[in-house]
Amino acid sequence: MKNETETEQALAEHVIGWMALHDRVGRGLGVRVVSVKPYAVTLALTVSAEMLNAHDVCHGGVIFSLADSAFAYACNSQNDSALATAGSVQFLSPARLGEELIATARQVAQQKRIGLYDVTVATADGRTVALFRGSSYRVQAALAPPQPQPGGAEPAVES
Repeated sequence: MKNETETEQALAEHVIGWMALHDRVGRGLGVRVVSVKPYAVTLALTVSAEMLNAHDVCHGGVIFSLADSAFAYACNSQNDSALATAGSVQFLSPARLGEELIATARQVAQQKRIGLYDVTVATADGRTVALFRGSSYRVQAALAPPQPQPGGAEPAVES
């Protein structure tokens, strides 16, 4: 029998897998899931030529999108459907062509419906590119469909 931590981890992996499959913007940017924990997610992308602005550095919108995706994945990781209410970013260092950007999101606080999350976007060598803070609102619904049960059995439905 799974303990609570194993159950939360399995749910997080299921939900994040479902989100990654259905996140068309993330797929278009080449976002990859690096690690998953309940309420904490790490995503990555490699800066391509199409992501560069006129200064020949990664466009801030791409960095914001990566951070926002990590935030969204983290706040939805336990299948409590949540939407962003605000997000802000501070750009600290430019990202250049070919660099891998790694966005690590973690929950800072969660009330019944309002959550607060921090995301650090860094290069693979650890240089911080941006800091993002987002707030979310839980809409009291599940996001992903229930997990398939081992052996192909249908998931239990609560009444």
